[in-house]
Amino acid sequence: MLASTAFVSTPFINPMIDPAQVVSIHPYFKVHPGKLEAFKALLPEMIAKAAAEPGNLYYGFTVCDDVVFCREAYAGAEALLLHVASVDPIIQRALQIADLVRVEVHGAAGELAKLKEPLAPLQPSWFVFQAGVRR
Repeated sequence: MLASTAFVSTPFINPMIDPAQVVSIHPYFKVHPGKLEAFKALLPEMIAKAAAEPGNLYYGFTVCDDVVFCREAYAGAEALLLHVASVDPIIQRALQIADLVRVEVHGAAGELAKLKEPLAPLQPSWFVFQAGVRR
């Protein structure tokens, strides 16, 4: 079982990633009654997939009552699409015990344009990067 403070350490790819290239996807799952522990049991498998992906910048889950939220970002649209393909079999199992109630995709307009067609079935809300801080 995944402890509430568990992290998988991976080397940081590039501390100077251009914010204009970073894309993040934010799915919200509403877990069916009595299935939260079964859903949480899938998290280590998803985390292991993300940890092995070179374009993954961060990946984590938060829970509020029966809603599970995944916070994740990637070094560009291509890396996000590779992740979506990688975790799809696990997500299909998750969708047997939860509903995908909201998806947000955040990033620069150019990166979002690469995602609009392949992610269209998820019906995401698209958030275009405007300004930020880079350390």
